[in-house]
Amino acid sequence: MVGETVPPAELRQEYPTTGGLSRADLAGDWWTQFHRWFADAVAAGLPEPNAMVVSTADGRGRPSSRTVLLKGYDERGLVFYTNYGSRKGTEARANPSASLLFPWFPMQRQVVICGTVTPVDRAETEAYFASRPRGSQLGAWASPQSEVLADRTVLDDRFRAVVERFPEGTPVPPPPHWGGLRVVPESVEFWQGRASRLHDRLRYRRSGTQHWTIERLAP
Repeated sequence: MVGETVPPAELRQEYPTTGGLSRADLAGDWWTQFHRWFADAVAAGLPEPNAMVVSTADGRGRPSSRTVLLKGYDERGLVFYTNYGSRKGTEARANPSASLLFPWFPMQRQVVICGTVTPVDRAETEAYFASRPRGSQLGAWASPQSEVLADRTVLDDRFRAVVERFPEGTPVPPPPHWGGLRVVPESVEFWQGRASRLHDRLRYRRSGTQHWTIERLAP
């Protein structure tokens, strides 16, 4: 018998009546503002504050989402790494648009970023790959990400083969099918929870090569 549970509609949490986000609070550019909020999330001790939901779509517009870890950001955009043959990798190639969502719920904050996807250069990928733990390096070679496996032993066998190929003490280069993707923002929305669901939503929207328009959205 399925146990009783609370109906989802009853799981309501009222946000604080103090605080908020005003236009005067914002930095002049999205990157500085993101840096501030990201630093706040780290300082607050949130688990994996660099975790973000990445949404892509295939050539027919059918979406998919998954959680990945942000590995770098600057004024050019936000970077994560993947197997280019994975679902997100193939979708980004077929339809180079993506959305990123940082769900910092304990702080009643979200950041939503929409933009275009471009691969990072190989030198940047190699530098990041060299910083990964050895197990993660070997795993990138072993996993045919997003492919169907008959069972777990297939993956374990592939990992053992990679360990034999790159014995301890041998450098592990990044696989040719693995690398970074950069989401170049076209809009960046900062969302702050408020009472009565009247949340603050302020968005930076690209309106030129170097210019950004800041606008308030209705919650």
